[in-house]
Amino acid sequence: MQITQPALGLAGLLALSACTHTPPTRPDTSYRLTVLHTNDHHGRFWKNRDGEYGMAARKTVVDTIRQEVSAAGGYSLLLDGGDVNTGIPESDLQDAVPDFKGMNLLGYDAMAVGNHEFDKSPSVLKMQRALANFPMLSANIYRGSERMFEPYKIFNLGGLRVAVLGLTTEDTQKMVHPDNIRDLKFLSPIQEAAKLVPELRSQADVVIAATHMGHYENGKHGTQAPGDVEMARSVQGIDLVVGGHTQNPACMKAENVLDRAYVPGQGCQPDRQNGTWIVQAHEWGKYLGRADFTYRNGKFTLEKYSLIPINLKKPVKTTDGTAPLKPYTGEIPENKAMLELLQPHQDFGQQKLLSPVGSSDALLQGDRALVRSQPTSLGVLVGLAMMERTRADFALVNAGGIRDSLPAGTITYRDVLKVQPFGNTIATVDLSGQEVLDYLGVAAKMSPGSGAFPQWAGIRLLITGGILKEASIQGQAIDPAKTYRMAVNNFVATGGDGYPKLTGHTSYANTGYVDAEVLRAFIAANSPLNTMRFQPGNNVLRN
Repeated sequence: MQITQPALGLAGLLALSACTHTPPTRPDTSYRLTVLHTNDHHGRFWKNRDGEYGMAARKTVVDTIRQEVSAAGGYSLLLDGGDVNTGIPESDLQDAVPDFKGMNLLGYDAMAVGNHEFDKSPSVLKMQRALANFPMLSANIYRGSERMFEPYKIFNLGGLRVAVLGLTTEDTQKMVHPDNIRDLKFLSPIQEAAKLVPELRSQADVVIAATHMGHYENGKHGTQAPGDVEMARSVQGIDLVVGGHTQNPACMKAENVLDRAYVPGQGCQPDRQNGTWIVQAHEWGKYLGRADFTYRNGKFTLEKYSLIPINLKKPVKTTDGTAPLKPYTGEIPENKAMLELLQPHQDFGQQKLLSPVGSSDALLQGDRALVRSQPTSLGVLVGLAMMERTRADFALVNAGGIRDSLPAGTITYRDVLKVQPFGNTIATVDLSGQEVLDYLGVAAKMSPGSGAFPQWAGIRLLITGGILKEASIQGQAIDPAKTYRMAVNNFVATGGDGYPKLTGHTSYANTGYVDAEVLRAFIAANSPLNTMRFQPGNNVLRN
């Protein structure tokens, strides 16, 4: 039996808790609970070209674990840390319908609302909520004085009462298009948790927070909103946090030290803060997290934790010099029912790639010989698309990330993917003017002809002999004391092509927006493209 609490005000919750009270657990009795979890799915309903992840293989693992747990007299919950939307064209073009259908078949019990749930219009979100057979939970998103979503749900699992509380990063307010969150308020999830957790502890034996707030090592969140570590330290009484948003395996090498070199299939020690376990399963369904607990006489004990790779593969060298990909832990077969459900959506998505997304009045030049040696119209177009989506002041695009031209006339999604085939995501970093000048000084030295050669948007530069001489943004010389937002792809941000590493900067944020989807949306919104708008002109002068 499942008991659901609706989205009521505090007074309503107090009244309702009295009439839905269930007897406490029996003394000296052990209750077994297995929590399965994922997060940051981002449209990956189908396996990738190497046969990794995908919902069909995930279902095989989930079904096997559920049967095992049930046979041993235990109960299980399947939870998600949010961000179902945005990432793969086949999903994006169908408003994540195949993804929510897949989650229904997988039997998710609840999910946190992520910031990417607001990437599309309110009508799309309304459709997704109606489609989901499970609650989308968030206690800190308000429309006026009322919560937009159910704040929590309470499950009665064989007498063990488990409350699942949903929380969403307050950074959502600055990460999505304003039109999609008009009249909404994203209050502090930590403050909302502080109000609700004491109330939930009076109704439930176990309190789990399904969050989309981020796991920051030792609570060092920089300019991002506080995440799971900070909440666990601030709010007493949360037994487990099932998180998302930062898209990393929350595996610890030591106390407050993240294992950044985690290898699929190895043991994973989840974070522990103020008596609260914190877990996160990377991204895209690459892993299924499994946490096995025992509850006895008020004590909630973690017996075992693991991240199960879903057909993740590594190259294995052979005697003939080749290096075929092989699974880290063994091939997981795909569930037939899931394949039958999703195959029509995959086929439809593939067909949609051939559909027009816009048009151009002339060729937008992305030829390798040109884009790696001089500013081009396509470089400007890609940069402007990044700026518009992230509200950045300027953008840098490494020429190696542009692999083809866009044709004159009709442009299809497949054309867009030929330009940006790598599936990189867009990142932003807020830099002081002096930091910008330092970064530009490095970029100015990138050799023409290399993949590192920079394409620009939103900025004017004078470079002499590889030395930056002048730089301006929005027609004004860069002020060393002012703050500017730069957009780059995540490859460049991690130090790719020899650029300075940005991922350790306190303001660094990976938006999760896939570069090709950002470009597609910009083309669709601005077609027919007037290529004169994107001519680099004398924005970057080299002598």
